[in-house]
Amino acid sequence: MVRRKQGSTLFLKCIIWLFGLVVLALCLLALPKIAYELADHYPAYWLYPALVGMYVTAVPFYFALYEAYRLLVFIDKNTAFSELSVRALRNIKYCAISISAMYLIISPLLYLMAEKDDAPGILAFGFIIGLASLVIATFAAVLQRLLQEAIDIKSEHDLTV
Repeated sequence: MVRRKQGSTLFLKCIIWLFGLVVLALCLLALPKIAYELADHYPAYWLYPALVGMYVTAVPFYFALYEAYRLLVFIDKNTAFSELSVRALRNIKYCAISISAMYLIISPLLYLMAEKDDAPGILAFGFIIGLASLVIATFAAVLQRLLQEAIDIKSEHDLTV
């Protein structure tokens, strides 16, 4: 029975590692190549702040991945219904909100780039990431609230027994 639980969390842990590696590859390989190609088309005061914003969002992304991994470890240890899990969900929520806020901040630069080349995909890219982050933040907030209520009910039940 324990192996089955760890098997399902093992798959999710592997997915977390895979996401981390993909974003690392994008940060180290794809973004510099894209910046090099776009340097001829856009002024530096548009391009570099947008790139810095994208790199800055990697920090909360990796922190959220770490918190998700910790949450899976709590599930493996049968301590999912604890304040540590609530704190991990809260941290994931804040990370997602900060990623969304960063893309909201750089969206005017993305708009200028899209307007110059008549390429709305650049702007759509920023909106998709920002909206996906908001969905994750909302989902984490709902789970955080539900988990906190379950912990409160469990503690009330423990007091009455």
